[in-house]
Amino acid sequence: MLRKQLLLPATAAVAIAGLGGSFLVPLDHEAIEYTRRPTNDPATRLNRKLADGRVKLDFKDDGSGYLASVLKAFDVPVESQVMVFSKTSFQAPRITPRMPRAIYFNDDVTVGFVQTGDVVELTSLDPSQGVIFYSLDQEEVSKPRFERRDSCLQCHQSSATLGVPGLVIRSVVSEPSGYPMFQAGTKVTDHRSPIEDRWGGWYVTGAQQGKHMGNVVAVERDKPESLKEISSRFDPARYLTPNSDVVALMVLEHQTQMTNLFVRVNFEVRHALHHQKTMNGIFNDPPATRSDSTKRRIREAAEELVDYMLFIEEAPLAEPIKGSSGFAEKFSARGPFDNTGRGLRQLDLTKRMFKYPCSYMIYSEAFDGMPAEAREAVYRRLHILLTAPPKAKKYAGLTLADRRNVLSILQATKPNLPAYLRDARI
Repeated sequence: MLRKQLLLPATAAVAIAGLGGSFLVPLDHEAIEYTRRPTNDPATRLNRKLADGRVKLDFKDDGSGYLASVLKAFDVPVESQVMVFSKTSFQAPRITPRMPRAIYFNDDVTVGFVQTGDVVELTSLDPSQGVIFYSLDQEEVSKPRFERRDSCLQCHQSSATLGVPGLVIRSVVSEPSGYPMFQAGTKVTDHRSPIEDRWGGWYVTGAQQGKHMGNVVAVERDKPESLKEISSRFDPARYLTPNSDVVALMVLEHQTQMTNLFVRVNFEVRHALHHQKTMNGIFNDPPATRSDSTKRRIREAAEELVDYMLFIEEAPLAEPIKGSSGFAEKFSARGPFDNTGRGLRQLDLTKRMFKYPCSYMIYSEAFDGMPAEAREAVYRRLHILLTAPPKAKKYAGLTLADRRNVLSILQATKPNLPAYLRDARI
């Protein structure tokens, strides 16, 4: 009876109904200490190099400031540029359809740039502590430094980010000024979102035949349905490229939610294990003891992550899509590849986004930075879905050919796979 009295309140304090719910435990909980623990993300590492002179950032007087040099320092491709004209940033007063906010990204970093802005915005993915937010003042100094901005969590920790510090792509209806028409609602989009719901408030370049919400504004203030394509767009001479590449947008949508899932599972499992350690101490149980509730929390977190990783319930493409900037070619060429030239970054873009339906983010530091028990649960779930998936309707699209291809690519390219995956056959 005592065990039940102690367990139920403690469990209720941290219980979460699925990864789509709010994260109820504060980030300063001792299992996480988001603002206090040391970080080892790309921005932290670059700050060290800037401080000791190993790296220098060049400042341009053409209005772009440090932007080009920042992209080079983080190895962020210019071709990844996407443009958002809705006023959905803390620099909102400077954003309009004529002066959109430019976003650039790679697997670990996103860079935000606003014309006439005071700062370059940065998110940097730490393998343990998740997404960290920074800014770099757009003033030329001898030793520039990225400053951490936890105030960004006002917008970047919500149900839209799965309750953890994270990233989000929203689709909104905008007025001609760029102000979102919130009465029309907003949509958080990822690869599961129908194309017709995507990219409201964004410019979209490239070949996309299907209907979507990009490149348009509502011309009547009280009528979100009064959509009209923007005829006078931004001046491309003021940006690094004239593109807001549709393929880059699609990859970024997938990546933001994949990143949030890694961080959420990381934090969820750390909270679960911290709670378990407390209970083990109270009842003098062996340190390796795992209650049914702890096992369930870890297992369910892993199931949601793996479903997303394998593009379960991905929205199909009605028409082929082609980018405009060369992003698709540059992204696909990165690898890693197996000995037949297959890789998880290879794009399809005819009926679905990727040729082989498993997220390239499995190679990321964020994946490897999850607690060992979280990674093990993910690998176990991955083994089930690749070798003997459930008969549920949602898994019907995971074909035998896809499962064989994904498994063999992972066996050839992902280091440290557990033996049951490394040696698996279908």
